[in-house]
Amino acid sequence: MAGFLNYMADNNGGFASGSINLGGLEVYQISTFTKVWASLEGGPGNLGATFFEPSSIPDGYFMLGCYSQPNNQSLFGWVLVGKDNNGSSTEPTSKGTLALPMDYTLVWSSENSKLKKDGNGYIWLPVPPEGYSAVGHIVTRSPEKPPLDKIRCVRSELTDSCERTSLIWGGGGINVYGLRPTIRGTQALGVPVGTFIAEVDGAQSSAALTLSCLKNRDSNLFCMPNMNQIQALVQTYSPWIYLHPDEEYLPASVSWYFNNGALLYKQGDESNPVSIDSTGSNLPQGGSNDGTYWLDLPIDKDSKEKVKRGDLQSSESYLHVKPMLGATFTDIALWVFYPFNGPGKAKVELIDIPLGKTGQHIGDWEHVTLRISNFSGKLWSVYFSEHSNGAWVNSSELEFQGGNKVVAYASLNGHAFYPKPGLVLQGNASLGVGIRNDTAKSKIMMNMGERYVVVSAEHLGMVVVEPPWLNYTRKWGPKIEYDFGDEMKKIEEVLPGKLKDVFQKVMNGLPRELFGEDGPTGPKMKKSWSGDEV
Repeated sequence: MAGFLNYMADNNGGFASGSINLGGLEVYQISTFTKVWASLEGGPGNLGATFFEPSSIPDGYFMLGCYSQPNNQSLFGWVLVGKDNNGSSTEPTSKGTLALPMDYTLVWSSENSKLKKDGNGYIWLPVPPEGYSAVGHIVTRSPEKPPLDKIRCVRSELTDSCERTSLIWGGGGINVYGLRPTIRGTQALGVPVGTFIAEVDGAQSSAALTLSCLKNRDSNLFCMPNMNQIQALVQTYSPWIYLHPDEEYLPASVSWYFNNGALLYKQGDESNPVSIDSTGSNLPQGGSNDGTYWLDLPIDKDSKEKVKRGDLQSSESYLHVKPMLGATFTDIALWVFYPFNGPGKAKVELIDIPLGKTGQHIGDWEHVTLRISNFSGKLWSVYFSEHSNGAWVNSSELEFQGGNKVVAYASLNGHAFYPKPGLVLQGNASLGVGIRNDTAKSKIMMNMGERYVVVSAEHLGMVVVEPPWLNYTRKWGPKIEYDFGDEMKKIEEVLPGKLKDVFQKVMNGLPRELFGEDGPTGPKMKKSWSGDEV
């Protein structure tokens, strides 16, 4: 791993070089910390949380805020420190990008908290001079105000609005959350600082209204990886996908799908479907998903069954490389195509119920996204798409094999991705009722870095040419609607009376698209293509 990171740093002009210039403010990512204070109760798992200062800050850089995380996980995180490239940062009246705070406001103290704790802790909010904003809290073990030169505020033109994320800790009249930019996407400029927000119960004004994220005003994407670096990242981190041992519907390459009889239909001319060129060059380009065109399986019965089962040997991953979080991270979304999504199965306590056609559809696009730090080239988190939703998982919590390659598990028939094998219920897991998502390690696997194509990397300009099929905006399968009520009645007939009401309530809360055949649109039509995953 060290050799890979050295390669990244030695073969670039910006990516993985350690620092990024946001337009007068140079920032550096710190992932080494010194513990300041800890609560031993409250928060996730009632295990408390710990608060840290960044340590080993390079010369010329200054702290922008402290870091916190729950005690139910190993230490893993980062905060940014800043260096002023436009002027002095030692005077409150500085006109540079950084300035000393004018004062501090005590947000919260643990003195009156009855929770178990490691001594007392105090959370402070910097009071910025006019024209500047605070982007993080300071935490101390003393009731004395911190020195003014302990932290820096940032010129407001280099800050952006933020919102809270998941709960880090709560108790003793306070809730602590992570922070991220309010607007996120490939064109969004907001940069997370890695700090937290402390909100006090019953406070007249929330500190969330006074803390900001940073903003990348430098339109130059010099910190993004070039093609050689992208290839090195893929070879280092690309996932191994394990399919369920009973999986019948395997992935395939798009060209295999086209070459083996997939057809293009047009509304009003359904009796004359058209064969598709191996690159999709004769697919309609652009426009909107207006129902005018759709793809379908071959008409011949034997060919249809063959194509439905896919072809693992031909399968490829299709890579979309994009800047995220103000170009401080690179997202590599690895897309996989399945010709067919199999039917689902419901679980009602100890009873498993096949759902017939429910859940099946023609054409299935799934993806895993690697989020990589542009400061260091390190993998920080991975997004696992799970039907119409998904989840981010920190790299510290992932399974790896072959060094640093992520392991992911595709669910039986539905192909949703999960970081661990086992059963995940889509519905109400506490009641034991829902749609089954079964995953397991098997001999059926796909190395996503073995056969891949970079289909889009807009920051590289004309280096990457998008294939025609990527710009096909209509559906990759026909839409067939079922009567939801009739489908549920068939299932309820086999259930004991006491379980019928529970099953019906849970099923009514699931997305209606689960109960009909509806082909998906392609990767470029998903919200995550130009936005964040969640």
